[in-house]
Amino acid sequence: MSRTRAALRPVDLARMAGVSTQQIRNYVDAGILPPAPRTPAGYRRLDDRHRGALVTYRALVPGYGPETARGIMRAVHAGDVSLALTLVNSAHAALHDQRLSLRAAGEALEAVAGQPPETSAPSRSGPLRIGEVAARIGVRTSALRVWESAGLLKPRRDAGTGYRVYGPADVRDARMIDLLRQVRYPLPQIRPVLDGLRRTGASEALRTVIARRHEGLAQRAAAMLEGSCRLHHYLTENQPAEDR
Repeated sequence: MSRTRAALRPVDLARMAGVSTQQIRNYVDAGILPPAPRTPAGYRRLDDRHRGALVTYRALVPGYGPETARGIMRAVHAGDVSLALTLVNSAHAALHDQRLSLRAAGEALEAVAGQPPETSAPSRSGPLRIGEVAARIGVRTSALRVWESAGLLKPRRDAGTGYRVYGPADVRDARMIDLLRQVRYPLPQIRPVLDGLRRTGASEALRTVIARRHEGLAQRAAAMLEGSCRLHHYLTENQPAEDR
């Protein structure tokens, strides 16, 4: 026995979600919501399935991001549940990789922060040029210039040539910045870490950085769990009667 679905208008879903009516139409056109038949007058005819799809999509976005959430819903509405679940699994695997990378980066950051500048200096005597520092750290010279423009690096200039020259402390700071960028830490928030390290040699700010990043990943994992539960509910609700 088929269920009777409550008739809804785009404006009804728009009010529920706090978005524009045009956004609901865009969701239908993009496949985020199921196809919507039209009335003889040309108006879209929506129902509870569209409401469920909207709730599911909005539950997926915090954990999986809008692009992956969109791909999941499109796959579901195209009848390719296997692809939808592959996208879910891939996102969870990527999050796990980020956790492992963060742990490794945290250990490396602690090691660099615990070294006096002399031990992270180049083996040959004398300061380094920008190209040599870039090669030593494994970044482009343009990255070092960006970090300098942001006030994170302050190499001195050679009096005779005007070229940048980097001392041991500069090399250590560049390593720190590179590792923090690898764990997606924004440039403006790196300054307190370097300032604390330069001022006291302590790495408390560094530990705060890593702890916050771990907390962010944990929150995203929880959001993924909530989104995947909502997706399972949506798939179960809309499974063909003969497959139940």
